[in-house]
Amino acid sequence: MSTHSIAGAEIESPGPAAEGTLYRVLTAVSFCHLLNDMMQSLLPSIYPILKSSFDLDFGQIGLITLTNQITASLLQPFIGHFTDRRPMPYSLPIGMTVTLAGLTMLALAHKYPLLLLAAALIGVGSAVFHPESSRVAHMASGGQHGMAQSFFQVGGNTGSAIGPLLAAFIVLPIGQGGIGWFTPAALLGITVLVWVGGWYKARLAHLKKRPARHAEHVVALPRKKVASAIAVLVALVFSKYFYLASITSYYTFYLINRFHVSVQSSQLHLFAFLGAVAAGTLIGGPVGDRVGRKLVIWCSILGVLPFTLMLPYANLFWTGILSVIIGFVIASAFSAILVYAQDLVPGRVGMISGLFFGFAFGLGGIGAAVLGKLADETSIVFVYKLCAYLPAIGLLTGFLPKLDQRRQLEPAV
Repeated sequence: MSTHSIAGAEIESPGPAAEGTLYRVLTAVSFCHLLNDMMQSLLPSIYPILKSSFDLDFGQIGLITLTNQITASLLQPFIGHFTDRRPMPYSLPIGMTVTLAGLTMLALAHKYPLLLLAAALIGVGSAVFHPESSRVAHMASGGQHGMAQSFFQVGGNTGSAIGPLLAAFIVLPIGQGGIGWFTPAALLGITVLVWVGGWYKARLAHLKKRPARHAEHVVALPRKKVASAIAVLVALVFSKYFYLASITSYYTFYLINRFHVSVQSSQLHLFAFLGAVAAGTLIGGPVGDRVGRKLVIWCSILGVLPFTLMLPYANLFWTGILSVIIGFVIASAFSAILVYAQDLVPGRVGMISGLFFGFAFGLGGIGAAVLGKLADETSIVFVYKLCAYLPAIGLLTGFLPKLDQRRQLEPAV
């Protein structure tokens, strides 16, 4: 049985007898990721309701997203860095409890500042959840890090896709108070995460009793080259998430303004896009395990450029088709980017996960605020024409070093 190092501890790769348990853990954290991101996605899904109820402009809507995602992005790297040194298994249900508090406040808020506070609480819950749950997925990967991260992330993307669909059929007919119907999902997540925390705690206790065996391959790259590679990855994440912000926050408004569709129809289009994102996420990690992360990053970021350039000029039918293609292709990058970064900085899974998840949230928030203001000053169609060029940043992938393929494919021995 082989081992690899996580957070300073030696984590065993599973033998045949352990596989069932490890897949149960992966399924549990992926399911909780689904619940967490489903609740997160309720916020942008009810923007049409909040816009009319609170008489908000696009800039104020962008500020809600900014508050939510900047809160998450600022906290995640610090939480990840702290838990690299001192893992906190039961922080997972605590994070979900904070999300529950934010969700309840969102359902009951009657003033704009309370909306911002609710958005902040939901962001804090997400900041606590992501680094540690990503570490659990890494621990349960059995050396297939890309597969584990994709399996974990597809839960979140599936939740993001389900959220708008449920909002269209539950929240929109009832109104803002309909968000309260989702509190049982948070309670279910808390229950499952208590079990995951127990497994995590027991695994750490078991590992402390084992003789320490160093088993992490070290990436033989100079520090400056590692830093430049991380900078390139950050630029690629910027390209991906700034573009995604234009879809997740404003796609419904784009469809309503340009094609005069109903709110429910626009939500169904958003659901189709987010469903494609979930499918692309599931594919990206395992493919990266087999053919290499760099090739997946090339195809995902730069490969989506022709489709983003066509989108602002398409009719309603082709807009739906192109948005699904864009969602599928662009989503396949994140697992590859995250595991590539973890390979560059071994033993810092929490910090790297927190940095990249947090940066993704932050960019989504900044993008929503900036693009919302730009839409107020120009038009939502102009925003889509401008954002279409963002995937060209994928050309920077050429500056990434090629890592040892054996290290990507095999657990350390």
